[in-house]
Amino acid sequence: MFVGQAAAQEQDLQRADLNASARAKVYAATKITDDFSKPERFENMQGGAATSRKLVSRDAFSHFAANLTFEEEEKFNLGNAFFEKLWVSSPSSTFASDGLGPLFNARACQSCHIKDGRGHPPTNTTDDRVSMFLRLSVPPRTAAEKAAIASGELQVIEEPAYGRQLQDLAVPGLLAEGQMQVTYEEIKVELADGETAYLRAPSYSISDLNYGPLDAEVMISPRIAPQMIGLGLLEQIHPNDILQKQDPSDQDGDGISGRVSWVTYAGYEKQIGRFGHKASHASVRAQSAGAFAGDLGLSSPDIPKHWGECTIGQPKCLAAPHGVQKSQGDTEVPDPILELVSFYAQNLAVPMRRNVDDPQVLRGKELFYRSGCAGCHTPKYVTRKDAPNPAQQFQLIWPYTDLLLHDMGEGLADGRPVGSANGREWRTPPLWGIGLTKDVSGHTQFLHDGRARNLLEAILWHGGEAQMARDQIVAMNRLDRTSLLSFLNSL
Repeated sequence: MFVGQAAAQEQDLQRADLNASARAKVYAATKITDDFSKPERFENMQGGAATSRKLVSRDAFSHFAANLTFEEEEKFNLGNAFFEKLWVSSPSSTFASDGLGPLFNARACQSCHIKDGRGHPPTNTTDDRVSMFLRLSVPPRTAAEKAAIASGELQVIEEPAYGRQLQDLAVPGLLAEGQMQVTYEEIKVELADGETAYLRAPSYSISDLNYGPLDAEVMISPRIAPQMIGLGLLEQIHPNDILQKQDPSDQDGDGISGRVSWVTYAGYEKQIGRFGHKASHASVRAQSAGAFAGDLGLSSPDIPKHWGECTIGQPKCLAAPHGVQKSQGDTEVPDPILELVSFYAQNLAVPMRRNVDDPQVLRGKELFYRSGCAGCHTPKYVTRKDAPNPAQQFQLIWPYTDLLLHDMGEGLADGRPVGSANGREWRTPPLWGIGLTKDVSGHTQFLHDGRARNLLEAILWHGGEAQMARDQIVAMNRLDRTSLLSFLNSL
């Protein structure tokens, strides 16, 4: 939030990685601009020195950070090989490549994050559904379950028969859990200048259930795979730069009351959640281990469950062979592989911005800021000076996110709490790279479930804390809306 810039000067939220002189420079560099006559300094370098300068193509999200060393480039490429690796069911003659499932959603990380880009919902009955899935859970009912949620020991209570995620694929000899079904209802939205927009409101259900009925109180929430760029830079935003943007009781009266998602992972103390649609992961490694377990059914040192999402109601699944190779370690994805995949994800470069000095883009930027969009989509940060990897140290970056949870209104609510996030809250997604979605992913479908077919539809779905900003955009004339969208497409 704008007033949060001043709050950063408070003693309790000062950055310990910087001395007083450096703090002053960082504060000046990240101050919200009020000059829209020209681009800001380094604005085109969205990922700092790590920014990719490669020509725009379908591979725009798949380049390594430009400031990696030669040895790190090799590590990145090894991680990419495991990210693209197709896992197979056990037992297999393919050494150290088995262990898939037994229930799963994809055979490779790249199957969901195609070209390291954004997933999409199925467009018809024959469309590939691999980049979208359904989360499942039930409300906590016992005192022990409620205490586990409150303490952060658990983020959700899994659906008794089907676990935390619907698995729509299975290894030979097993039945998949079921199949996601989605239907849409068109909603007409009148814009102030007489134009009309149409939104599609989704409804979700599950067919072909093979392990009994769902719990009567099951909560279902769809997810599409997010784009992968800039994750390591987001990981190195200083915690105090996130905390100082909190305003859970809206003390400044701007209608925005973002708050941190606190998560516990692998026995560590609570940390700030930064990744995932509900900010349910604190690190890239945690997100990677979660994907191996939930999407591919593979165990890792951080989540050593060899049978992935199998539940006690699926005895044949729990009896299936696993893929642990003792010569490689005690899990199907041993620590070196998990580390390589995490390194790959941390170092996918953010592409250089385009058209930053175009008058229409500059006008759109002004409208974005003046409408209040920058109240949640915080433009820029300087990463930690003590980041473990020099490639992410002290970089001026432009992700356009505060990484906080916000109430986005009833229209986007999924009614499914996750950890400290309630059923109306979502993490502010980073906007860098959003203008290249069509180039990389071949579509322009946005939001957590891909319901928005373009950026204007995505804006029109905003409610709750974003209602005032959304209404200002509805009130714009066509020229101003076009300028705003031109700015977004330049990111």
